[in-house]
Amino acid sequence: MKIRPLADRVVVQPMDAEEKQQGGIIIPDTAKEKPQQGKVVAVGPGKVSESGQKIAMEVKVDDVVLYGKYSGTEVTVEDEDLLIMRESDILAVL
Repeated sequence: MKIRPLADRVVVQPMDAEEKQQGGIIIPDTAKEKPQQGKVVAVGPGKVSESGQKIAMEVKVDDVVLYGKYSGTEVTVEDEDLLIMRESDILAVL
């Protein structure tokens, strides 16, 4: 994949939501919640502070992360749906 995020941005591939059916009810795709868990595909070089020092990124490629429900910008690269977000939008690393 040829995508390189800038500054403190991270490219995340959302994981498929687990399909849970209780009582045999089938939920259509349009009513399902968006996944809030994904795998980091690419990481930017890091943020530059006001004093000019580079702040290293805390996440790395292949980390599984949790992010906010409406975080990031959805893009499609090489027929793959991805999210580009700031590192601060990531809530936790699993």
